[in-house]
Amino acid sequence: MNCKMPSDPQFSTHYQKHLKCLKLNGLQPKTVEAYSRALRRIGNYFDGEIADLSPDELLDYFHDLLESRSWSAVKLDLYGLKFFYTHVLNKPWQDIPLVKPPKTSRIPDILSVEQLNALLAATTTISYKVFFFTAYSMGLRLGEGINLKVGDIDRTTMRVHVRNAKGNKDRLVPITDYTLHVLRSFWQMHRHPQFIFPNRKRGLKKAHLAETPLDRGGIQVAMKTVVEELGIKKQISCHSLRHAFATHLLEAGVDLVELQQILGHVSILTTARYTHLTTKTKNNAYQAINTLVHSVDIQWGGWK
Repeated sequence: MNCKMPSDPQFSTHYQKHLKCLKLNGLQPKTVEAYSRALRRIGNYFDGEIADLSPDELLDYFHDLLESRSWSAVKLDLYGLKFFYTHVLNKPWQDIPLVKPPKTSRIPDILSVEQLNALLAATTTISYKVFFFTAYSMGLRLGEGINLKVGDIDRTTMRVHVRNAKGNKDRLVPITDYTLHVLRSFWQMHRHPQFIFPNRKRGLKKAHLAETPLDRGGIQVAMKTVVEELGIKKQISCHSLRHAFATHLLEAGVDLVELQQILGHVSILTTARYTHLTTKTKNNAYQAINTLVHSVDIQWGGWK
């Protein structure tokens, strides 16, 4: 299913209003793009006539979509269409009972400290090397690291202001002396007045002239390339650096509530998932259970 703009004039009018409503609702750029792409895809499927779709037509669409796309695409198109009906057409939305993406709870693969060091050593492009290190050392999401600016770093409080993160929320995260030293040394290589990680299309020496930050796709390709070169069989992405940071901090004894604030999780239940990934936590639990059970005397004598 392609995502080109249908030629129907009425669809074009609806689509432009859809874009305005998405932006005025304060949604993240990624969500705006996903919901607008969803409407283009649905519009192509129905030749632009999407203002009065029946449940059976929607079932056909999502069935065909799932043949070529993942459940993630189904969810995004479903949410995008729901937004269109409720905010653009001002029509009541009725959930489609048979379209229910499965609930999943997956445990991410975690890089060990040794694997992390190997990954950094194998990354030869300095921009990507420093980016990977920074994302790990502060537990940043990919977009958060890309958008870091010089003014976000407070050397007095040793905190970094992470702006417009997931859920349109800001947070403060601690920065270590070593991370600050690495970022200062890296900045001296490009001296961009605004970006910590400027786009390197013109090379690092001319990166101070860049108008945009480091390219998201380039970072992801660099990570994939290094992981393959090292022969790491785990499913590792840039987000894995954040997972590793959280897991390693828990293993070091950092309080769960403190970790929640550093990572910017709304619910502590999200942070608590990492307790399942720590070897130290499992060992501590085993030792505690072992001590507890050994304190109980079942009195072997006097069996009947």
